[in-house]
Amino acid sequence: MPLYTNIQHFISLIDITSISEERKQILQPLIDYIQEKVNLKKEIRLNFICTHNSRRSHLAQVWAQTMAYYFKIENVFCYSGGTQETALFFMVAETLKNTGFKVKTLSKENNPIYSIKYAENEYPIIGFSKKLDDDFNPKSEFCAIMTCDQADEGCPFIAGTKKRVSITFKDPKVFDNTPQQTQKYEERSFQIATEMFYIFSKIEL
Repeated sequence: MPLYTNIQHFISLIDITSISEERKQILQPLIDYIQEKVNLKKEIRLNFICTHNSRRSHLAQVWAQTMAYYFKIENVFCYSGGTQETALFFMVAETLKNTGFKVKTLSKENNPIYSIKYAENEYPIIGFSKKLDDDFNPKSEFCAIMTCDQADEGCPFIAGTKKRVSITFKDPKVFDNTPQQTQKYEERSFQIATEMFYIFSKIEL
């Protein structure tokens, strides 16, 4: 089954020529990791990590899972976690919803739980804030992708990881409660989507 129509339209607007050569070098280690797993016909487990697991790590998790599906790369399992447990910020859910994802709030506690679907017949991504070693996440045989400088510096060691790469993004949090909030979250989501598109487009099956 294809992705939801609005997500497909969103992806059609992606222009990978907007990615600088310098940035491509930063993305290459993750491409190499995924390609190696594909070549060995092994499961690909990607854990996107940021300090609070509230914004960037969730956007990266969702877009990586979506792009793996888009490019028909099987056995890709994407996760996210933080050095702290906080809450998935509501603007992340709103931004994904506005892009075409089917987002449902499953729990409205202090740390709400969301179901995020990108295609009709696929399992939803379960989005909520958690520590990187939460039972919801893999314990071994995964790649840890650091999406913020603070987590990268604060986690000198991550148990169970096979590879660690740093792909950091600017935090849209600085625009919370400003007139630019919606625009800046959309910009960050689009950047992350573009880079995940580029990464998975380079994988040879």
